[in-house]
Amino acid sequence: MSMREILASKNSGEIYSIAPDRPVLEAVTFMGLHDIGSLVVKDGDKMVGLLTDRDIVRYLRNANCNLSGTLVRDVMVGSPVVGHPNDTADQVRRMMTDSHISHLPVVDENGLVGIISFYDVARSALSNAEFENKLLKRYIKDWPEDDAGKE
Repeated sequence: MSMREILASKNSGEIYSIAPDRPVLEAVTFMGLHDIGSLVVKDGDKMVGLLTDRDIVRYLRNANCNLSGTLVRDVMVGSPVVGHPNDTADQVRRMMTDSHISHLPVVDENGLVGIISFYDVARSALSNAEFENKLLKRYIKDWPEDDAGKE
């Protein structure tokens, strides 16, 4: 699948952007309101950078911002979407995509088993595709000769 096809399949073709001289708080507010993880940084019509939620977190850590007054319970998702060990990769991918989440706790009857990231799901899909590709190549290589048409 090409990038063009992936972009065409997205629900919205909107590209959210912000100017480089705007406050980070404005970017954070905008990202939260639109439930997005990145903003293209544009100076006029020219892209000059990309700001992601990860960049903001890294900056906050490096700048030693005082977050001691904000409690984790005030920021966390209280009842996150969870998966189960028997869910298929397709089910997990759909769940994460539909819920617009990048990390999924996996639980069983005894509690938390682990955390799956969208990267883990993508890596799994690649491995599966490579495996299927090898099987198909082996199958084609061992294709039985057809005696029909031979004299």
